[in-house]
Amino acid sequence: MIKFTRRRALEAALLVGFLGQVAAFPVQGQSADPAAVQIEAFHGALLETMKEGPTLGAKGRDRKLTPVVERAFDLPLMTQFAVGPSWAGMAEADRRALIDAFTRLTAASYAHNLTRYSGEKFTIDPAVQTRGADKVVQAHLIPTHGQQVSIAYRMRQGGGTWKIVDVYYGAVSQLTTRRADFAAPLASGGAAGLVAHLDALVAKLLA
Repeated sequence: MIKFTRRRALEAALLVGFLGQVAAFPVQGQSADPAAVQIEAFHGALLETMKEGPTLGAKGRDRKLTPVVERAFDLPLMTQFAVGPSWAGMAEADRRALIDAFTRLTAASYAHNLTRYSGEKFTIDPAVQTRGADKVVQAHLIPTHGQQVSIAYRMRQGGGTWKIVDVYYGAVSQLTTRRADFAAPLASGGAAGLVAHLDALVAKLLA
């Protein structure tokens, strides 16, 4: 089951949190497009973890999902965008610490929300949109009860692999939401303050 909150519906959870209480999904309708194939593989890994969800617990799901998140997302690029203009003036050690913290937050968000499998469906549209150098893969989460949720994954190719660089619920970008959320701790505590803020969120998600 995927646990939802209204706030998470306006973000992108691992991944990716979602709204309300919506269960997991088997992938239906495979695509030959390499960007869509990456999303299908990502959701297949999520589904596998969800089937073991109650046994693994939150921390066990986090350990299993961390390499999945690292394969599916362009985490350095996403962290840079979420941090914003101050990224340019940061030391490399601070950038690395922020990427690591952002990775922990992304994996923990999925681990917190993807608790168990209940048989709902996840589908991917066969047509993949091209937007400049990027592609957009449109997916639909279909719960057993309630309305279908549309999720769009923006993908970018790097090193020969298509990776997620943003997730949209309707017109709302996860990275735009993250950037707004990160602004206050970054302004008050710099890179170290933001890392501490993200780690506090991770601890809460995995408690």
